[in-house]
Order: sequence, then structure tokens, then C-alpha cells
Amino acid sequence: MPSPNRNRGISRREFAKSAVAIGGSAALAACMERDGNGEEEEIDVPQGPSDLSTLSERQHAWNELLSTDTHGNRLAPAHNVVLMLDYSGDGTPSERERETLETALRDLERAYQRDTAGLLFTLGYSPSYFARYDASLPESVDLPEPRALSPLEDPALDEYDAVLHLASDHAQVALAAEEALFGELDELNGVETETSVDGVVEKADRRTGFVGEGLPAENQDVRGIPDSDPVPEDAPLYMGFKSGFEENQASEDRVTIQDGPFAGGTTKQLSRIRLNLQQWYEQDSRDQRVAKMFCPVHAEEDKVEGTGENLGEDTQITGDCVENVEEHARTKGMVGHSQKAARAREDDDPIILRRDFDSTNGGEAGLHFVSLQRSISDFVDTREAMNGTDLAENSAVGQRTNNGILRYMSVKRRGNFLIPPRSLRAFPSPKPE
Repeated sequence: MPSPNRNRGISRREFAKSAVAIGGSAALAACMERDGNGEEEEIDVPQGPSDLSTLSERQHAWNELLSTDTHGNRLAPAHNVVLMLDYSGDGTPSERERETLETALRDLERAYQRDTAGLLFTLGYSPSYFARYDASLPESVDLPEPRALSPLEDPALDEYDAVLHLASDHAQVALAAEEALFGELDELNGVETETSVDGVVEKADRRTGFVGEGLPAENQDVRGIPDSDPVPEDAPLYMGFKSGFEENQASEDRVTIQDGPFAGGTTKQLSRIRLNLQQWYEQDSRDQRVAKMFCPVHAEEDKVEGTGENLGEDTQITGDCVENVEEHARTKGMVGHSQKAARAREDDDPIILRRDFDSTNGGEAGLHFVSLQRSISDFVDTREAMNGTDLAENSAVGQRTNNGILRYMSVKRRGNFLIPPRSLRAFPSPKPE
């Protein structure tokens, strides 16, 4: 008998996800929000402020603009478009090109209110971009070239000049913003667009994804997920559990650069991860999944109900889970992902802020892991804790087997970027005046 998900008609949200993944003017035209009868349903998105100086200088200041669940956990925008961009010219960008880019970005801000019902976006730059200048970045900015961070990974390294992340709860908003930027729309949400970045930057790669209750289940007919439709209907991510618990996220202050010309900015790490959840769902038991995602003690004490909604605003990785990671590796033969990551905290506080989302790019289950941190070294420290290499060397836990969730994911691409403060977001030099 066909599974329920594969037998039903396409839902509005699944349709929206597909349109975002395809992109372009045809997808935008097809992506008008539809009601349950398939009819067009207009959405009312407020325009942005007339005085753009009222917007935060921090591009990454999203937290106060996000919706929250009943526990106060912030909910990420449902639809995401990540554009990898290259500068179209030679040498360094001109002042006219900076003005063109800034004008186009301001068009977006005037057109859409800055929140998840409207549009959120950040624009960042890679080490490769800054290498075109004679000057180096200030010491207050830690932005090394991306590299492999585990002996078991060999990712392609993103050396594109820039990354633009567009995010909204409305698929058509993210699509329309992309189209307007590249000159395909003369008007955006009732606001006339003044310019286009076409000819100033080029799209080198395009990545899309989604996050939120029900979306992974609606989009699990992809490689890497069993045909049995195992993803829970209420799961916000493919692996079946909640993520982004408020107390397990760094604050925006913690990830913000404090000194120098780029104070108010942050760094961004972007990894494209392929998921293979055949064993996760077909061989591992529910208790094993809980143990590997959180901590073996969580499974033994039955702490996690469903997707983990009952945990509230914290994964509750404390006490025995944190203090006895090595002992768990030796005696239980297993350690949890969250349990390992907790070792990278500073004064018991997380040091990275995650804003990742699932993906069906390339017809396979994936995760675009997005993290913000004051310095890339904070991400490296966190990733090394997640690797659990030290645990594999001193116990029966393998480099990947029973070592958190490493067995189920492969890092295919990785890039490092500087997200400048808003006033420097249009082609910054490493030594801005």
C-alpha cells in the first residue's frame, strides 16, 4: 500500500518549497500562496520603514524579529535561499558598484518589513574576496580560509566572493527578493525598485532549504531517507528532533565582533551536509536515536518525548551527561551529539549561534549548517568537540560509529565569511575608512 505522504496531493507548503528550490520568474509566478482549494491567496506583507536608519547596524540581529514557541525558543524562517556570488569585475569594486549594490539592498528593506513575515537577509564576504585588496583584515576579525576539520571529511571549499542569505516565512517573498535584485522585477511589494545588481555580481551557486514543523515530513521523498516515510509529521528537521533550543544557542552579543572597523559584524560558517538516514530510521531504535542525538542518560531515563518538545528551552545536557562524556564512551559504548558539543562552551555558555535548515538540493536529503560566531576559531572549537576524536582514541566508540550523529552525515562543502555591519555591507575593503 502506498505510504500516506506519497499518496496524497501536493500541499501548499510542499509546493512552496519546490518553487523556492527551482527559482526564477516562472517559479515565482507559480508560487502565489494557495488556499486549501488550490486558489490563489494574497498575502499581506507590510512594507519596510521609510527611514532605513532605524534598522539595526547588525545584519545578523534577527532574534528579536523571530517568532517563538510556547517555551520561548526562537523559530527560524521557514524558507531560505542562499546565493553564492562572485564579483563580476576585475580588481576591486568601484565606488559606483558599491552604490549600486547598496541601493539594491535598500530596495529590499523598503519593500519588506524586517521580520519573518517579511524578509530577513545577510550579506557576507569570503577570504577570497578580501584577498583582492593589498591590505589585510584587522586583527579583530578572525577569518581564515575554510578547511577540512576532521580526518574523515574532504569537503569542497567555497571560495566564492560573497554569500547572500534570504529568509522568510513566505516562499514568494524570498523568491521575489531574489528576482528583484537581479532586475527581473520593477516593483517589489508596491515599492519601485531603483536598480539591479546584474552585471555587478553573478550567481555562482544557489542553495535552498526549509525548516519548521511538518516541512521535513512533507519533503522526505528524496535520496538518503527510507521509503517508509519515517520522518515524524511534527519534526522541524529530517533527523526527527527539535534543534535550536534557546539555552543552547549563543546570544547575538556573544557572536558579535566587539572591536575594530567591523565591530557590530560577525563571522559565518556555511557547510553543505549530505544526510544518509537509512540506518538512523531502519536499524537504530528510538532509544539509540535519542542517545546519539542527546545523551545516553536521556535514553535510559526516557527524558525525550516525541521530537523533544517536552524539554522546553534546554536540551538538559547537564550533570552526568557533561561531566562523564569519556566514561560514557567507555562504559556505554556511545556518546551523544549534544553531549559532545556542550564541551565547547565558555563559562557554561554556547559560543556559536546556529541558523541551519534542511534541503532537498540535488534530490537528496541535506542540511545547510549555518553558524554565526565572533571568530571562526569558535566554530572550529565546537566542531572539534563534536568530532569526538579524543573519545574514539580512548574507547570502543568509533570515529563515526556510535559517536553522536557523525555516521549519518557527510560534509560536502564548507565556507567561511565575514558578515560586516550594515553600513559596510556593500563591497567592504579590509581597512574601511
